Amino acid sequence: MTSTTQAPPTRARTAHPEHLGRVIFIAAAAAMGGFLFGYDSSVVNGAVEAIRDRYDIGSAALAQVIAIALIGCAIGAATAGRIADRIGRIRCMQIAAVLFTISAVGSALPFALWDLAFWRIVGGFAIGMASVIGPAYIAEVAPPAYRGRLGSFQQAAIVVGIATSQLVNWGVLNATGGNQRGTLMGLEAWQVMLGVMVVPAVLYGMLSFAIPESPRFLLSVGKRERAREILAEVEGKDADLDARVAEIEHAMRSEHQSTFKDLLGGGFFFKPIVWVGIGLSVFQQFVGINVAFYYSSTLWQSVGVDPTQSFFYSFTTSIINIVGTVIAMIFVDRVGRKPLALIGSIGMAVGLALEAVAFSAHLVDGRLPATQGWIALIAAHIFVFFFAMSWGVVVWVMLGEMFPNKIRAAALGVAAAAQWIANWAITASFPSLADWNLSGTYVIYTVFAALSIPFVLKFVKETKGKSLEEMG
Repeated sequence: MTSTTQAPPTRARTAHPEHLGRVIFIAAAAAMGGFLFGYDSSVVNGAVEAIRDRYDIGSAALAQVIAIALIGCAIGAATAGRIADRIGRIRCMQIAAVLFTISAVGSALPFALWDLAFWRIVGGFAIGMASVIGPAYIAEVAPPAYRGRLGSFQQAAIVVGIATSQLVNWGVLNATGGNQRGTLMGLEAWQVMLGVMVVPAVLYGMLSFAIPESPRFLLSVGKRERAREILAEVEGKDADLDARVAEIEHAMRSEHQSTFKDLLGGGFFFKPIVWVGIGLSVFQQFVGINVAFYYSSTLWQSVGVDPTQSFFYSFTTSIINIVGTVIAMIFVDRVGRKPLALIGSIGMAVGLALEAVAFSAHLVDGRLPATQGWIALIAAHIFVFFFAMSWGVVVWVMLGEMFPNKIRAAALGVAAAAQWIANWAITASFPSLADWNLSGTYVIYTVFAALSIPFVLKFVKETKGKSLEEMG
């Protein structure tokens, strides 16, 4: 799935109202991959302490089990495009659904720590595939007039998946009386938490049989009539189908297959714009956002919050994440990418600094004093809110817009790879850093949030209202 150069503009086209419901269903079905992306990424939050206890492992080994899924994510993201170009977008979704299902069953029924880690890699591969195939498919199927709004389904599905996983974890924990290793349906609570993902994974697979293949892929393999039928289905039979087919075929003939070599240049190996993309990806992760989704239950329990309450706080944080994401989706085209990023950086720095201060307090009977406990809880929600309403959405929008057409696909691949690596670094390091000094760990995250402000001011250019061709 490569970047495209658009044909000369044709007359505006919109889907007729009678087709809009079908188009929304198609986009929502494809976005189930995003839901599973969010669900699988964060459901392990509820199992961290139980895994530590069951396998009697230290923080370093625990971190590797949690973070190892990101290796699969990187591989899945790197290969999804080629797989989809070879066998189709729908087949790619079906493979991801099967991998999600296998991962859920394997993670719920592990024989030992090593095979739990293996099933997490399998789930990570599915996450990586879903992170690529969902947005690409929606963009290729959605009518031009609705592409932006339907494209936002993917990000919305991810944050809903995160919230749902935390709600499921909280419900399972309550069913076992607050014991993460309590028995439910013949399994320990944490195993049930990981296994529940079978339900949305199977649903994703079933939905993939109810939606059509991408017209772009069909044209690439010579199935013009089937492509016309699907275009009529999503854009209306009154649409100029011949013009649409010609437009897609022109774009496919004109597109440039960017390569890694195209990114080289300048005084520091990559071209400056590529380094800006890498910087955005790294800052997005180095503020420690995934600590909130992978380790928040563990974090709250480490300062004396009982498990049931800690799971509930993880759920409320996920709701704040949804609210912030919706705000970002509303304002990203109105306020602009750069101002939103700056507002978010300031808010994140404040929230993280308050968390650092709160966690610096001495524990009393294994708990934070009441005042510091409330400060930590409120500050955590402030941090997640400002991340969600800015960097959570803005970075992906900017990475899709900021690169010149000639290098867009390859540069986006490098920036995405940098993001997975940074994600792994934070996820793998947090347990050991928290054992060293929890307050000091949040000081580190605060520093990165603060450094992101001059980075955005100096190096990031506003892309609001500019065509992709204006990027160079």
